[in-house]
Amino acid sequence: MIHTEMAEMEDHGGGRTLPPELSRLFADGGAGRALSAGLPPGALVWPDPGYRQRQRVRRPACWLTDEPARPGLWARLRAEHRDSGLWPVLLDDSTQPWSAGQVAPEPVGEIDAYDAGAFVSEVWADWVSAQPHGQLDEIDPYGRHCPGLAPPGRLVEDPDLAADRYADLLVRRGTPLGLVAAGRGADALAVIGWQGALNHNHWTAPLAAVVRSWEDRFGARVVGLGFNTLELSVAAPPVTSRHALHVAAEHWTFCPENIVQGPGTLVEYAETIRGARSWSFWWD
Repeated sequence: MIHTEMAEMEDHGGGRTLPPELSRLFADGGAGRALSAGLPPGALVWPDPGYRQRQRVRRPACWLTDEPARPGLWARLRAEHRDSGLWPVLLDDSTQPWSAGQVAPEPVGEIDAYDAGAFVSEVWADWVSAQPHGQLDEIDPYGRHCPGLAPPGRLVEDPDLAADRYADLLVRRGTPLGLVAAGRGADALAVIGWQGALNHNHWTAPLAAVVRSWEDRFGARVVGLGFNTLELSVAAPPVTSRHALHVAAEHWTFCPENIVQGPGTLVEYAETIRGARSWSFWWD
């Protein structure tokens, strides 16, 4: 972890640019990227060489603030994402030692190789085939046949503003903020090398493909990450029981612990996400 003081952005006569430290997050050196205001003190986080890596070029996984983020910081940096190319993520450092570099970045290009619908169907089929005597109560009322991806929700709020609001709730936990060189929040999961669902799925890229689909269909935004947790804001949630049940089936393939160690059934879980403006996931 290389510490950097960045109270001010550099100005090279043609406007503000990224400081050299943040430029190192990009394969192209951050050409054309800029931030309009300063940042609190922070540090680059490099992947530990002892961890499995899939990136051929070794770069920092993210930049992380030294202290917990203050309200409004996430929203300001999210608003600058188009110019900076840096997606903000609140990183729970209490159990996942981000600062120690215990992360395993994956190439963003690998996300493109996965289809969210195919992933959901494959996880469903694999689980069904492994059940003795056809015991499928866990996935009632769908049973053996995967329902596939749910239809999109209808926006009830601007997705970015919904994310800003949720971030200001999460910062109350005293969470530092990371900046990730990613074109969208879902891609940040692979870039930063998050391994929260390792016991469920060996690679992060297919899960990131599902989150991309949720960004498109439900106005979801990646707001926070922990050792084995993921926090999403949702601007187009399912609002009927039937739609919520369909979405619950997707959540089961993505994170079965949410259902099995939560309400216990898809029907009960569906009621917890019906109309909800945020989705929280945690894995064993």
